[in-house]
Amino acid sequence: MHLQRGVTIFSGLLLALTAGLSAAFPGGGSSESPKAPLGLPPIFWPEDNPYTPEKRELGWLLYFDARLSSDGSVSCASCHRPDKAYTDGAAVSTGIGGQKGGRSAPTVINRAYSMAQFWDGRAPTLEEQAKGPIANPIEMTSRRDSTGAHQACVDCLRGIPGYVARFEQVFGTKNFTIDHVAQAIATFERTVLSGNAPYDKYKAGDKKGMTDAQVRGMSVFFDKAQCDRCHIGFNFTDGSYMNIGIGMDKPNPDLGRYLVSKREEDKGAFKTPTLREIEHTAPYMHDGSLKTLEEVVEHYDKGGIKNAWLNQQIKPLNLTKQEKADLVSFMKALSGEGWQQIRAPSPKEMPR
Repeated sequence: MHLQRGVTIFSGLLLALTAGLSAAFPGGGSSESPKAPLGLPPIFWPEDNPYTPEKRELGWLLYFDARLSSDGSVSCASCHRPDKAYTDGAAVSTGIGGQKGGRSAPTVINRAYSMAQFWDGRAPTLEEQAKGPIANPIEMTSRRDSTGAHQACVDCLRGIPGYVARFEQVFGTKNFTIDHVAQAIATFERTVLSGNAPYDKYKAGDKKGMTDAQVRGMSVFFDKAQCDRCHIGFNFTDGSYMNIGIGMDKPNPDLGRYLVSKREEDKGAFKTPTLREIEHTAPYMHDGSLKTLEEVVEHYDKGGIKNAWLNQQIKPLNLTKQEKADLVSFMKALSGEGWQQIRAPSPKEMPR
């Protein structure tokens, strides 16, 4: 009798969790990995962090939960907002206490296809990236040591029965760690995708998928401007680090990748971002200094900003006014779908 009652209660819990997941994500209740939209390959799942729908839902809740921060004011979604294409629309992000960071928040979209994370690539995986802001005193914690900051976050979550139940279901333990928190958040983030853009439809054979201006701009992109020397492949990035001169005319420039690698050639170099959804992720560059795509095109057309470490591939492009306009039109053809269907949890859905 008691066993049957226990099974019934547990089954009811699973049904409730599955129902919530189905409402939050397209096809969310399926045990299979979400299908990538047209133009993207299947999501790669690490061996030590395989996909489950329950883990994805847990990560979804954690991503939007400001209780992960010391003062309960900042969540992952504060700087990577769904309504801003998973950026925050600001030149630099704002953390706890109104503190300003030094770099623009890159989009979460299509991070499943990137290994090293952050503008300088200091996090080797998406899981390590997820732990970074929680331990950053400018972003989400008042603690000055990362170990203490991570433990404070875990202690807070362990004090919320709804989270304890979910972590036990997903990871098989109530004594979860910051690594479990990061795995759940990374699982959710890997499902934030953009594909099936006009460009993808055009490449798949729909010759009406792009406008005439976008088709002309595609020629400028791949031929005259040769943007694909760095913005290559289905995700329009090779993941390399490039000095294109941004900020290098300042008295104390951000040295970017050099701060991680300590290699002289990496001074002022930053990771090449994806161009997927670039229309919706302004302002641009690591410091948010370029407000529009037109300004971005002008920056490259003039050959960047001269400095001792400027990448040798950055040279004046000599584009015409029409070519510049067409190039911007083509970049807008990289705006797709997938990420728009993911909504934030309602207050009633947040664990208590």
